[in-house]
Amino acid sequence: MKNPGDAFLRVYDVMAKLRSPEGCPWDREQTPVSVRSNLVEEAYECIEAISSGDGPHIKEELGDVYLVATFMAYMYEQEGAFSVADVLDGLADKLIRRHPHVFGTDSGADTPEKVVAQWNDIKVTVEGKKPKDSAIDGVSQALPPLDRAYRIQKKAAKAGFDWKKTADVWAKVREETEEARAACAEAEAGKIEEEIGDLFFSLVNLARFLKIDPSVALSRAVTKFSRRFREVEKRMKEKGLAVSRENFAAMDELWNEVKKSEE
Repeated sequence: MKNPGDAFLRVYDVMAKLRSPEGCPWDREQTPVSVRSNLVEEAYECIEAISSGDGPHIKEELGDVYLVATFMAYMYEQEGAFSVADVLDGLADKLIRRHPHVFGTDSGADTPEKVVAQWNDIKVTVEGKKPKDSAIDGVSQALPPLDRAYRIQKKAAKAGFDWKKTADVWAKVREETEEARAACAEAEAGKIEEEIGDLFFSLVNLARFLKIDPSVALSRAVTKFSRRFREVEKRMKEKGLAVSRENFAAMDELWNEVKKSEE
């Protein structure tokens, strides 16, 4: 097996070349702000690859995540803020510091729950981070709303604010569905938006309760819809029909055919 250090040094050298005056014009123009959205995009693509179980694809997407992270770290190194080595050393130091049961004395953290509690305690008592005023503190506001809802719900559940039975969560989804229907009947835009938001939130809660990541589930649904819609477009073209509102009935029939063939 190759030395990971040698492999990372090769990536570092390639990055330095790309950002040099003799390097790539596009790469030289980028800033941490201009590529920050790429970090989220590549993370999602990596999640999708992991869900597919495709080894070569997973390897490629993990590489892309390393790419964006290294790219951004090297930009800050060029600015003199900190070096790539500082980032890696800081990470290693934190992992060692927050795992005393592995790298230090026996702390009694012999279960996953105790490890998490120890991790959070070290952040406050050793690293001096501000204690949380709320159980949901620490969830980044920069997260996409779906992910933020999921993580806030997980934090609240850890604090004991959670349903006891799946049936109760389903009941909440039905309740929010009816409230959304009622808001639509009233035709008040602001109320509709609020109730649809509540419905989304209840569905995210249901996914969490069933131990399903809603972002992954939604990503799979989008991929499935895209695949089926492209097939509908293809079959419509073969029939000489335009993909349009006027031909919805024909498209809907083809959609059901595609769905049935996949099942």
